Amino acid sequence: MTIWAIIPVKPLRRGKSRLAGALSEDERAELNQALLVHTLNTLSDIRELEQVLVVSRDPHALTIARQHGARTVREDGQPQLNTALTRATVIAKVHATRGVLILPADLPLISREDVLTLIEKAVDPPVVVIAPDRHGRGTNALLISPSGLIEYDFGENSFQRHCERAKQAGARLEVVDLPSLGLDLDLPEDLEIIRELEKTISF
Repeated sequence: MTIWAIIPVKPLRRGKSRLAGALSEDERAELNQALLVHTLNTLSDIRELEQVLVVSRDPHALTIARQHGARTVREDGQPQLNTALTRATVIAKVHATRGVLILPADLPLISREDVLTLIEKAVDPPVVVIAPDRHGRGTNALLISPSGLIEYDFGENSFQRHCERAKQAGARLEVVDLPSLGLDLDLPEDLEIIRELEKTISF
């Protein structure tokens, strides 16, 4: 199966605004950059992924992505995650991609094995593989095969909406509930959990 990973990245200095009470702007920018590099490094040697595509409006984030061998798409217009992902998916489909893996760059515990687990669940399309966040409300990873099978609906409580879209499309739905995929860094309490787990990346 030919799969492209698509990583949406907010501007590094503006992302993670809800951590403002715990980290300064410089610290948040450093954290966002470390998370992006960690994600790119995790995906770099997975042969099942033909290409990694980073979509962002931040030139610095795109430069980092290219330095790690990823393709890039500059996001234009008003920031809208689902629209940006749809445009990136169109680019992937031009290259005859059979599946796309949407992977946010804020999963500090993600490992190569986690990504392989997602890919292994994507055999025999049509299939939608979803990893929920630790609260069971958000979508922390989404693998769709074939590409474009369902529309993206990221946002609050997106996990249930993506599940419904998969069912409506007649796709097999695979839910991968792993603690390492479930923890995304959004709130100060998430940062504390990472610190207690002795961290897998440097902040």
